[in-house]
Amino acid sequence: MTFPLDGLRVLDLSRVVSGPFAGRMLRDLGADVVKVEPPEGDVTRVWGEVRHGLSGFYTQQNAGKRNVSIDLKAPGGAQLVRRLAARADVVIENFRPGVADRLGIGYAELSAVNPRLVMLSVSGFGSTSPDAHRQVYAPAIHAESGLIARQAAFDGIHSDPMLSIADTNAALHGLVAVLAALHLRDRTGTGQHIDMAMLDAMIATDDYAHHAMDGFPIRRLGGEVWDAPGGPLLVAGEFRNTWKQLHTVHGVADPTPPGADLDTKIACRRKAAADWFASFPDRRSLTAALEAADLAWADVRSPFEAVNAPSVVARGVVAEVDDRAGGRRRVVNSPYRFSDADSGVRGPAPYRGEHNHEVLTEWLGIDEDEVRVLLESGVLVAEARPTP
Repeated sequence: MTFPLDGLRVLDLSRVVSGPFAGRMLRDLGADVVKVEPPEGDVTRVWGEVRHGLSGFYTQQNAGKRNVSIDLKAPGGAQLVRRLAARADVVIENFRPGVADRLGIGYAELSAVNPRLVMLSVSGFGSTSPDAHRQVYAPAIHAESGLIARQAAFDGIHSDPMLSIADTNAALHGLVAVLAALHLRDRTGTGQHIDMAMLDAMIATDDYAHHAMDGFPIRRLGGEVWDAPGGPLLVAGEFRNTWKQLHTVHGVADPTPPGADLDTKIACRRKAAADWFASFPDRRSLTAALEAADLAWADVRSPFEAVNAPSVVARGVVAEVDDRAGGRRRVVNSPYRFSDADSGVRGPAPYRGEHNHEVLTEWLGIDEDEVRVLLESGVLVAEARPTP
């Protein structure tokens, strides 16, 4: 089988999640993704467990990429990036708006040497927003987009979800835009600059946003967790649908006294439902009854249980890569499954500057002497690998 994006060259100038995740997915689809990393390294290199100099977080977002470490502040650093961009199909960056331009590697500079270039710029509020200058991480967008306030309205506490939703939304919408721009380039011969705001992507992906725009009260449509034999169990959908199915299919009696108000009716029905869940001798008989009532249920798994669940194992959601010391390390795979093409993690995460010579030789035809000069001048950096 072949990978769908074989032959595509991607220069990944991004850090943390929103850009690196898009680059990781492009790599899993077959692109040659080269991460350009500053001498101090991506901040995520110390997030999670560090094994043989590579953290779990950094590995997750950068597995399979090659790495060139360039000091953009050194004379000649921006020029080297421009030379690489001239040979790339795609550039990804997530500096604050205006920073890439000041460094001499903005879209105007890069497209001047490569008119076919597609550049994805991810930022918190986009380049045209009055908040464009603000430093942003995912939690700030979760707050600004209404997510945290909405959760508090139902859960009673303002709390940021333990998931970088705004980052991954922007990355995946950015990935769609990149592929669309490449398709358009095939027709026109001209590249594109994609201005992807995390805030835009967050609201565009919010299936509750229509409530705010219509001024219509929100009803929680997600799942509800019940105490059950064998541990907590989630039933998807609104309670009124759960109750209707339990009452209609399984004859659960409505204990609401005549003339009761709505709040009392809901409380009585919820108590009857809770008693019904608790009445089963084991989990298997309960889940069979839920399926007979056409109710979608789920085990409430810990993250450690989730990555080892039968469906996760069967689908190959978790893969293994070289841990850089002769062993193996587990990493989450990309979810793309094709009928007649391949996809998936392509290798381990790289050290800083690990592929300086390899990439510069392949992409630019640079010889050993020029690489040595770039290293001696401080434009290129290569970290010492830890001893296994």
